[in-house]
Amino acid sequence: PADKFRSLHDGPGLRGAVCQRCWLLEHHGRALPLELPPEQHRRVLSAALRGPLRHGRGPLLLYLLDVMELPDPVLAELPALLSPEVPASGLLVVANKVDLLPADSPGHLGRLRQSVAAACMQAGLLGRQLVDVRLVSAKTGFGMEGLVSRLQRSWRCAGDVYLLGATNSGKSTLFNALLHSDYCKSRAPDVVGRATVSPWPGTTLDLLKFPIINPTCDRIFRRKERLKEEALKTEDQLSPEERKHLNYLKKQGYLVGRVGRTFQRQKATSVIDFDPDMLSYSIDEEPKQILKKHVEKEEFTYNEVKDARWCFDTPGIIKENCVLNLLTEKEVKLVLPTQAIIPRTFILKPGMVLFLAALGRIDYLQGEKSAWFTVMASKQLPVHIATLSSADDVYEKYAGQEFLKVPMGGEERMKEFPPLVSQDIALKGIGTTEAVADIKLSSAGWVAVTAHAEEELLLRAYTPRGTTVVVREPPLLPYISSIRGARIPGTAAYRTKKPPSLVENLKTAGKR
Repeated sequence: PADKFRSLHDGPGLRGAVCQRCWLLEHHGRALPLELPPEQHRRVLSAALRGPLRHGRGPLLLYLLDVMELPDPVLAELPALLSPEVPASGLLVVANKVDLLPADSPGHLGRLRQSVAAACMQAGLLGRQLVDVRLVSAKTGFGMEGLVSRLQRSWRCAGDVYLLGATNSGKSTLFNALLHSDYCKSRAPDVVGRATVSPWPGTTLDLLKFPIINPTCDRIFRRKERLKEEALKTEDQLSPEERKHLNYLKKQGYLVGRVGRTFQRQKATSVIDFDPDMLSYSIDEEPKQILKKHVEKEEFTYNEVKDARWCFDTPGIIKENCVLNLLTEKEVKLVLPTQAIIPRTFILKPGMVLFLAALGRIDYLQGEKSAWFTVMASKQLPVHIATLSSADDVYEKYAGQEFLKVPMGGEERMKEFPPLVSQDIALKGIGTTEAVADIKLSSAGWVAVTAHAEEELLLRAYTPRGTTVVVREPPLLPYISSIRGARIPGTAAYRTKKPPSLVENLKTAGKR
């Protein structure tokens, strides 16, 4: 607010102050309706990327994509954004949020990586010096130590590092994870504030940065020794705090990693300084208010940053034709999955319809046999099965109501919400154990379709006007329908089953 800004500007200064928007996002999960216009976003990004070369080298571009969004809608825009005027030293593509996806069969991470590499090739990025493709979870730490090692190997051939990506890809979460890893200077977490993280698109509005540590031979050796030592630990050898944090992460995702720090700043032991008279009071007196001492925020010294290379977090690129652009703040929270997705499988006959909330619908129009439809979406989004003859009535009656949940707000909300529009899809099954394709209903999630070999299916998929249906062939998780329990009698649904979590770089108890 203006009055607060003036008081800080004229008084103690703005250093360390938090804006109203970040405060509401961080503490109340609310977002002020503020967006970075596309042209301003391009100006911010272009000015940064076209700046003078540091240390005689171009920047390393770290493009972060949401693996759930493949094919990434912004990936194809990247070559145009990064014109030949940007002398980039390399492009590293990082697929985030792999922790949300269960292992449908052995080797699923290799297939995911191939899918990401294929998307990069289709977007024409191989000519932009694509140096590597990595799979990570910035939230649970999976793959993060490997990413840090890969970034350190780029030190000699790159200048500054820029995190690029679409909104909600997890750039700010990755920025915070790198800030508390071996990638940044040991004192940086005490000086640089964490990036604000929220599910609301476009949280980051300008450049954030931290200084990168120089990976000298000694530091690399000490880091390797730490990683070797930690890989030999079992869960029983972790401290109670580490085990508690690990169990929390296991509930959040299927793939979990442990991110440590080799180079930590040694802080002096704090001495408690107090006045006994300030702490004493009689029964008749109120306790005296003890004023907290003002702690000066730490700053980098000139020598620390004069030749530093920096890692920048940039504003997210807005995805066009995305269902999230049509939703309210509360609805976005329901649509974006925050925990490991548990597959929900249904067996449908021709003439049956599957609703994913009121955001997507798939009609099974023609086919000889039943087929399996596995929903991969936030558990907050309900799935309902109806007949083709009653589907329009179901949508008309329950859209905006609790039954379909999103959008929410009743008739008034649905008056302004775009109607569903359809797209016909023809598929041919390849077997009862392997999905033939994923039908991606914008950013609401996708449905993997599994059918008998050579069985021809005619489907009709619906999403709100202004969004897109994508048929993903081959599917991201082709054997996902196998992750299911027994059939629920009298329904089209199977019981859900959650596979166990996997912890990276942690020895299994009992194994030598």
